[in-house]
Amino acid sequence: MSSIGHGNPERAAETSGADGGAPASWWIYQGTGEPHDGIGRLPDPPPWRAFDALDDEAELLDPPSRTDALSGRKLGRARQAAAYRADAREVHLVNLALYLRRPLLVTGRPGVGKSTLAYSIARELGLGPVLRWPITSRSTLQDGLYHYDAIGRLQEAGLRYRSAGDTEAATPDIGPYLRLGPLGTAFLPWRLPRVLLVDEIDKSDIDLPNDLLNVFEEGEFTIPELSRLGDSPTTVMSADSGAWVTVRGGLVRCAQFPVMVLTSNSEREFPPAFLRRCLRLEIAAPSDEKIAGMVAAHFSGSELLSSVPEAVRTDVIAEFVSRQRTQGAELASDQLLNALLMVSHGLWADPESRRVIERDVLHPLNEG
Repeated sequence: MSSIGHGNPERAAETSGADGGAPASWWIYQGTGEPHDGIGRLPDPPPWRAFDALDDEAELLDPPSRTDALSGRKLGRARQAAAYRADAREVHLVNLALYLRRPLLVTGRPGVGKSTLAYSIARELGLGPVLRWPITSRSTLQDGLYHYDAIGRLQEAGLRYRSAGDTEAATPDIGPYLRLGPLGTAFLPWRLPRVLLVDEIDKSDIDLPNDLLNVFEEGEFTIPELSRLGDSPTTVMSADSGAWVTVRGGLVRCAQFPVMVLTSNSEREFPPAFLRRCLRLEIAAPSDEKIAGMVAAHFSGSELLSSVPEAVRTDVIAEFVSRQRTQGAELASDQLLNALLMVSHGLWADPESRRVIERDVLHPLNEG
């Protein structure tokens, strides 16, 4: 029995698989957008990817509820995750990453759903809010692991000393001045693996992919500012909104390797050592069926499109598909949603308003 938890294989198998077919027996993630408890069927990791569990399983952490204040504000992300429909190859690769405990490097044009895949995995498998680390050219491994506000702590110590005149009393605890980043939070000892989205890693400095390798392999890292305090526990902030966690001896060690989704717009090449540790998935432009399912899911429960004749909807979708496939235009799926929304408000009814949709809403991303 897996150490991750007890699931309901029968319930998971009832759900239709990707592309409307029956799910493969080994799938955990099924790409349907419907939450289920199939994560309980995930086998133990292979010996070369197993990490030491805590001696006391009661100390394992449960992921925060998705109804916390921060995730509750991200209604667009929640709807996108529910609407996402993975095709068979996407489902295969996600499940390989789950079984092998390896990062998933997802490439594809902007707007095809690379980032949304991470939110879909978290929603379907009940793994809590996604931990997102947006990458820029200035991002470092340290940014992802933790941030220590040494200056803020020093200023607080100075204020206390001037107030009390006692050096010992003036030294504030380090915990409130140290916050784990998304990567560091993902490597806490969670009972279930957390989903970590490393967004647009191709924008990183040349050294970052190689810097990640040790964390990928060891599943742990040390916070020197805490390790100097000995084995004593310290309560610090995490990347989850309003959450505090305890770190002992400065060592953060995972119990479950996170579900790590790294997205790339293919703006650079990665070193072989980095690629060797990742599974690679390229998401192509969506099929007609995937587009139709996405539109239906996004507008479900809404009457916005009820006043739009089906023939008009078909025309808008056909225009989107034609530009994408025959004209080489880079278009994001949300541009189609925006176009349909404006059509429901009367645009497309005459040649001028139709040109507004075609020229401004469906403007190709690869044109100036």
